Amino acid sequence: MAKPFKTLDDMGDITGKVVLVREDLNVPMQDGSVTDDTRLRAAMPTVLELADRGAKVLILAHFGRPKGQKNPEYSLSKITRPLTAVLGREVQFIPDCQGEAATDGIKVMRNGDIAILENTRFHAGEEKNDPALADAMAAIGDLYVNDAFSAAHRAHVSTEGLAHKLPAFAGRSMEKELDALQAALGEPVKPVAAVVGGAKVSTKLDVLNNLVAKVDHLIIGGGMANTFLFARGVDIGKSLCEKDLAATAEAIFDKAEAAGCTIHLPYDVVVSKEFAANPPSLRTCNVHEVAADEMILDVGPAAVEALGDAIKNCRTLVWNGPLGAFEMAPFDKATVALAKTAAALTKEGGLTSVAGGGDTVAALNHAGVAGDFSFVSTAGGAFLEWMEGKELPGVKALMA
Repeated sequence: MAKPFKTLDDMGDITGKVVLVREDLNVPMQDGSVTDDTRLRAAMPTVLELADRGAKVLILAHFGRPKGQKNPEYSLSKITRPLTAVLGREVQFIPDCQGEAATDGIKVMRNGDIAILENTRFHAGEEKNDPALADAMAAIGDLYVNDAFSAAHRAHVSTEGLAHKLPAFAGRSMEKELDALQAALGEPVKPVAAVVGGAKVSTKLDVLNNLVAKVDHLIIGGGMANTFLFARGVDIGKSLCEKDLAATAEAIFDKAEAAGCTIHLPYDVVVSKEFAANPPSLRTCNVHEVAADEMILDVGPAAVEALGDAIKNCRTLVWNGPLGAFEMAPFDKATVALAKTAAALTKEGGLTSVAGGGDTVAALNHAGVAGDFSFVSTAGGAFLEWMEGKELPGVKALMA
């Protein structure tokens, strides 16, 4: 099936061409070392393929928040050695992403060489999507590849502006992400289930409003579920809850009913009088039996089993956010159990499962099943905006 965007397969002969590749190299560092190289590894397929095809590969990226000023603390020169280690190829560093310094650096590159250009955010025009900076960056390259879905929700020069100045293509990581998202909500195989968890309804309102019109089953977990339970007249004790959003929760119930979407809330819960690991006051009870001095901290085992049954009847699953306070035992049990069910169904071939968001990735890694899902997106903000049904500027520019 033809894709709505061009990929590396559409580039033709790129021997000797200068290819500007937008990657996400904004990795966590401590004492000069990268503490998580997930994003560096995500860049490998595109960067190595372009180099192997004889292009001069120039990586564009941001690092930290230098606020449009040159700041050695945020120099991408720090990433050249870690990226060299991940790629198994030498990575050069060029001290600017436009102008004379960039041109001089490119002159000494041979076909197949790889270089990182200095932090795009050292230029104030980057975050403003300044056309003059876009022209200056485009002047040093022949082709543009966007491989950074995690930055695609921002309309910056390196993520959006360049796509209008040079022939534009999606990199392998971007392509994989867009294919997975299309399979999850674009043209999913029905029935579709969505798991949405997290502490606050207020941060996921747009997600919930978008999903109820698109999915058959909406599973609400985390602190968010408490707000929905409260809206339904359930006494939730001293649980985390946004009581002022009760009317909003009711409106989502109404919208779901009109769309034929079933909202699943827990009917048994794990409660405690304190939020601490394995507290003495820990117990499991019916959702209507929560005491005034107790707080709901996880979904109960009976509800998890019922949620697993609901997922078993679905062909597609989208997951964002944990079901309970998963970062502390034993309130990780529901998230781990449901994640394992989804992973097993995926491995059997009956379910397409797509998950994303920082907490979700951590929860799936904790459950040991991240590798068994069809696709796990490491993009936080961009994944959330996609779930909200918003158009992502970096993606839209590739479709032009």
